[in-house]
Amino acid sequence: MELPQGGAARDQIKRTAQVIVVSSVMLTFISYWRTAAVVLCDLASTAYYIGGIVEQSVGPAAPWFILAVMLFSYCVRSVYIESCSLFVRGGVYRVVKEAMGGFLAKLSVSALMFDYILTGPISGVSAGQYLMGLCLDLFTYGMKALGGQADFAVSPDTRTSITNFGSVIVACAATLYFYWENIKGIHESSDKAVKIMKLTTVMAAVILIWCGITLAVKGPANSVPLLPDLRAHMNYDKDVQESPLGFLDHSTFRPAVEKLSEPGAPAMGWFSIIGLLGVCIAFGHSILAMSGEETLAQVYREVESPKMLNFKKAALVVFIYSLVLTAGISFLAVLLIPDDQRMKIYGSNLISGLSMSVVGPLWAKLALQTFVVLIGFLILSGAVNTAIIGSNGVLNRVAEDGVMPDWFLKPHKKYGTTSRILTLVVGLQLLTIVASRGNVIQLGEAYAFGVVWSFVFKALAMVVLRFRDPTPREHKVPLNIKVGKYEVPIGLTLIFLTLLAAAIMNLLTKETATIWGLSFTSVFLLIFTVTEKIHERRLKGEHHAHREQFNQKSTGEISLQGLGIKLPYRKLVAIRSPQNLFMLEKALSETDPRTTAVVVMTAKLDSRGDESMTSPDLDHYDQDLMTAVVTRAEIAGKQVTPLIVPTNNPLYAVLKTAKELQAQELIIGYSNKYTAEEQLDQLSLYWLNLHGGESAPITVRILSRDRDVLLDLSGGNRIPKISERQARTVAELRGAGVGVDRVLMVHDGAQTSSDLFESILTMLDPQVLLDLVCINATANAVTSSLGSNGANGHSNYDPLTHDRDIARQVGRDVHVLPLDGNPAEGLVKLAREGHYDLLVVGMPPGSEYASWATPEATDYLRRHAHCAVCMVAAPLIPTMVSEA
Repeated sequence: MELPQGGAARDQIKRTAQVIVVSSVMLTFISYWRTAAVVLCDLASTAYYIGGIVEQSVGPAAPWFILAVMLFSYCVRSVYIESCSLFVRGGVYRVVKEAMGGFLAKLSVSALMFDYILTGPISGVSAGQYLMGLCLDLFTYGMKALGGQADFAVSPDTRTSITNFGSVIVACAATLYFYWENIKGIHESSDKAVKIMKLTTVMAAVILIWCGITLAVKGPANSVPLLPDLRAHMNYDKDVQESPLGFLDHSTFRPAVEKLSEPGAPAMGWFSIIGLLGVCIAFGHSILAMSGEETLAQVYREVESPKMLNFKKAALVVFIYSLVLTAGISFLAVLLIPDDQRMKIYGSNLISGLSMSVVGPLWAKLALQTFVVLIGFLILSGAVNTAIIGSNGVLNRVAEDGVMPDWFLKPHKKYGTTSRILTLVVGLQLLTIVASRGNVIQLGEAYAFGVVWSFVFKALAMVVLRFRDPTPREHKVPLNIKVGKYEVPIGLTLIFLTLLAAAIMNLLTKETATIWGLSFTSVFLLIFTVTEKIHERRLKGEHHAHREQFNQKSTGEISLQGLGIKLPYRKLVAIRSPQNLFMLEKALSETDPRTTAVVVMTAKLDSRGDESMTSPDLDHYDQDLMTAVVTRAEIAGKQVTPLIVPTNNPLYAVLKTAKELQAQELIIGYSNKYTAEEQLDQLSLYWLNLHGGESAPITVRILSRDRDVLLDLSGGNRIPKISERQARTVAELRGAGVGVDRVLMVHDGAQTSSDLFESILTMLDPQVLLDLVCINATANAVTSSLGSNGANGHSNYDPLTHDRDIARQVGRDVHVLPLDGNPAEGLVKLAREGHYDLLVVGMPPGSEYASWATPEATDYLRRHAHCAVCMVAAPLIPTMVSEA
C-alpha cells in the first residue's frame, strides 16, 4: 500500500472540522461514602420524625416495630443489590418491566412517585418544625430570664400556628436550594450529603452518649411495652381521636383488637389470628422507617469502580448507620421523655424533647437542643436532596423508555443535567409543602403508600426474574433451592410475602395514605399511558431506541487543559461502531481511574476538506455511538471523555489526537480492510510523520475479541494496569487477569512429550490450570530409545497414561482433550474456546518442528492462536565431549 510521505502526508491529510467534545453528567461517578451519604440523608433522617408518626398509630411500643423494620431493611437491601447486579440503570421501573411488562412497571413507578413527591416535603417540613420549635423555646426561656415571669409561655395554638407557617417557609427554601445543587450535578449534591452526614455522626454520638449517661444516673422515665396499642389515640395536631385501624375501624375486627390492647390483657392473645393481624398492622404502620431504599438503586449507576463491591459497602454502611440511629433514637425517646409531654409537645420533633430530657443544667440542655436541631435541620434538608435525586433517577428511566417525551431528557446547557425533570419534581414538591400547611403527622400518614407498594412490586419482579432470567448474578438473596433446571428463591419469596402483608395492612388501615395514594397513582398512571401512546404515534411503528442526550462544544485544538485532564496517564481508545466496543470494555477493565484518563474518540469521515466548516450537530449514529460509550462507562464505573473528530483520514486523525493528548497508549480495533501488520505499518509511518521523523514513545494495541497485538514505538510507553498496581501476590495478579492462568500442552504420545510434561508440571504453580491435548503422531506411544519393552519393562507402556498417573499422585487434576481433523486449526479453536493463556508445543531433538506439524501448520498456529505459543525444543545429544 502506498502512503503519503513526510510533508505530503501533513498537507494532504488534515482534520477538516473542529473537534466535538461530548459531555454528559452520566459520565461522572462517586465513591461508596458519597453513595451512602446520599441514601442516608433520607434513611437516617427518619430518626427525627418516624418515632412520633409510628407512636401516633401503635402507641409506646413503636420502637420495637421500628427496630423490626430496620432489621428487615437488610433483607430488602439485599433485593436491591441483586437487582442492581442485573441492571446498571435499574430501579423499580426497569426491574418490573423486564419481569412483568410495561403496564405494571408504569403502575409501580406511579406509586413510587407518590413516595418521592412526599419524601422531600415531609423532611423539609420536619426540618422547619425543629428549627421553629427551637426558636420558640429560646424565645420563651429568654423572656423568662429577662422579665422574670416564670409562667411566661406561648399558647399551644399560637405555637402550632407559628411553627407550621415557619415550617412551610423553611421547607420551600431547602427544596429550592437543593434543586439548584442538583441542577449542577451529582458531585455537587453528593458533596453536600457527605458534609451533612459527618456532622450528623457527631450529633448522633453526642446524643446517644448523653442519653446513656442519663439512663445510668436517673434511670428510665417510662418503660417500652412490647405489644402495640391499637386503640384510638389523640392526634394533638388535629386535637381529635384517631384510630390506627382505618377502614377496619367499623368492622367486627375492632373490638377484638381493642380488647387485646387494654392494660392487663393476656399477652398470649396476640398469638391468635386476630393478634397476629394486629402485629402486621403495627409493622405496616412502621414501614415508613425504611424509606430511601429505592434511592440506593437509582444512584447505583453513579457508583465508581469497583462498582458492585463499592455498592455493597455503601449498602452496609447505610444499614448499620440507620439501624443504630433510627432505632436508638426511637427507644430513647420513649424511655426518657415523660408520657404526658412526648406526643403532646414533641410529637413532631422527638429529638428536641430528648435533648430537653437529659441530665444536666438548663443551659446545657438548651445548648444540646440547639446543636441537635441545627444538625437535624441539615440532615432533614439533605433528605430533600435525596428525594430530588431519586425522583430524577426514576423519571429518567421512564423517559428513556419512551413513556415520557424526550423533551424532558434534554440536558442543561451548562451543567448537562436533566433540569426539566428536576423542575417538574420540585414543582410538585413545593405544591405539596404548601398544601400540607406544615403538618408533619398528616404528611406521614399519607407517605407510606408509595414506599411499601414499590417494595412489593420490586420483590415480586425479582422472584419472577429468577425463573425468567437465569443470568449469573454478582449477588443473590440467600436461601435458594435447586429443583430441576430452576432455582427456587426461598429467601426472595419470604421477603415478598412479608412486604405484601405489610402493604395490604397499610391499604386497609391508613385511610389518608390509601385515598391520596390511589388518587395520585391513578393520575400519574394515566399521564404515563397517554404520553406513551403519543410517543408511539410519533414513531409510526418504529421500535423505540433510547438515545442519551448530550451537550456538545467545539474546539479547534485538543489540549489536556481544555478537556480538564490532570491525571498522569492518558489512554486513547478509537471506536467506530456501537456494536463493537470490546476494545473500550477491555481498556476500562484494565484502567486505574485514579491515575489514568480514558479518552474515547471516533473519527467521523468527511471528505469535503473545508477547514472553515463548523462542527455539525450530533446525528442519530453519533448519538447511538456515544450512548453505547456511556453505557460501558456506567457498567465499569469509570469516567471517560468522548470526542468526535471530523476528518478525511481516520487513522491519521487518531494518531494526531494521541499526539495532542500526549497519550501513553493508543487502543484501536482490527481493521476490516487491512491485516494487523499493515495497520501497524501505517501507524508507525504516520506517527513518524507527526513527529518530524523523530518518533515519541507510545504503545499501540490492536484489539479483537480474542487477540491483543502490541507495538511499542520508540520503546513504548505502557501504562500500569490497575491489577498490577493493586496486586500483592502472584495469585492476585493471575486473579486479576494478568499473566498465565490456564495452560494447554500438546502431547503426541512420545517420550519427549512426557519429559516436557514433567518439566511443565513441576514448574507451574499448583493454582495454574494445566490440560493436555492429545495428537496422534506417527511415532506414537513408544520411542525407539525405549526398546521393545518400554521404560518400565512392559510392552503396554503409554507415556500419556503414565503422565496422568503422576499428576494424580501429586494432586493435580489434568484433563486430556481429544483433537480431530487438522491439528493446527483444531488447536487454535480449542485454545480460544477454552480461554487458555499459553499453548506449549514440544519439538523432538534435532527438529525445527513438532512431530505432527508441517512448516505450514506451525506457521498457521503462530499466526492465528489468540494466546502466546511456546515452542520448546528437546536437548540435542552433544557432538563434543565436554572438558573436565
